[in-house]
Amino acid sequence: MIRILRGLAHKYFSDEEAVILFLLLVAGTAFIIWFGAMLAPVIASLIVAFILQGLVTKLVRMGAPEIVAILGVFTVFMGVMVGFIFGLLPLIWVQVGKLAGETPRIIGELQSYLEVLPQEYPQLISAEAVNTLYQQVSTEVGHMTQWLVSFSLSSIPDLVALLIYVVLVPILVFFFLKDREVILGAIARLLPPQRPMMLQIWHEVNLQCANYVRGKALEILIVGGATYIAFKLLGMPYAALLSLLVGLSVVIPYIGAAVVTIPVMVIGLFAFGWGSHFIWVMVVYGVIQALDGNVLVPVLFSEVNNLHPVAIIVAVLFFGGIWGLWGVFFAIPLATMLKAVFTAWPVAYSIPEPAGDDVAE
Repeated sequence: MIRILRGLAHKYFSDEEAVILFLLLVAGTAFIIWFGAMLAPVIASLIVAFILQGLVTKLVRMGAPEIVAILGVFTVFMGVMVGFIFGLLPLIWVQVGKLAGETPRIIGELQSYLEVLPQEYPQLISAEAVNTLYQQVSTEVGHMTQWLVSFSLSSIPDLVALLIYVVLVPILVFFFLKDREVILGAIARLLPPQRPMMLQIWHEVNLQCANYVRGKALEILIVGGATYIAFKLLGMPYAALLSLLVGLSVVIPYIGAAVVTIPVMVIGLFAFGWGSHFIWVMVVYGVIQALDGNVLVPVLFSEVNNLHPVAIIVAVLFFGGIWGLWGVFFAIPLATMLKAVFTAWPVAYSIPEPAGDDVAE
């Protein structure tokens, strides 16, 4: 056993830089797990600044002074943030409340649809199965309605937290953009002067994660905006709420699109019934999904290394279980980071000389 452990240590930790990197990864993960909730505004600001830094860099390469580029990008960010808080967010909240109020009517129509199924398909569906399904749906919808009521009654602490984010995040984002070189220089002074493996991993992670995060943010805006315009033109109810769900669904490849299709179909069915209007809604929605998967994704993520679908699903389940929504959003960048670490990790294939006690054995 001692010989096996010594061999593994020699193979993967014979390089001093590998040991330091391993300790940094363990310490960073533990820090985020224990203090992540407390420092959530700082982490959110880092993520936003990381996304915006690409625009700043492009403007500087085009000849704009750095401070002008920072101020311009920050102004655009503040405009988008104000528009979301005072424009889109109230509209979505109103539509959520309206949908909760129409829930009894939707349940009643759902019951009428379900009652017809045993008569048309007696070999496949029984009346007992329909009754069981209806009771389960009614129970889940009742729980959801109670959650909405309790959420509205206990929303004052959430509003306070939202105000903290609204005030702190823009300030932190500005200083992260303005003093980026100073912050990175201070961190670099804490690391060993000779760090070729860390530089290789940083370059790979910075390239892959930056392209992915910025591309994914742009994909959410394009898919969500296109869905909202299409649904409004087709007269689809709850267009803002559904377009938000469709936009966020691109965060989880394969799974998100399949899950969000269910509420789109249900609301379209209860709004228009089985007819040409409902078919048009689903056709347009399918075209948007097809264009996203076959045109938009290859264009936005052409420089990102593709991961195997199994690796993506495992990463989404694992990091989502640890960090919730943030873990789901950054599952692929985190998986890419792990891939870069494993690729650059130094491995010593030479067999270490056995110690005296090993020879005696």
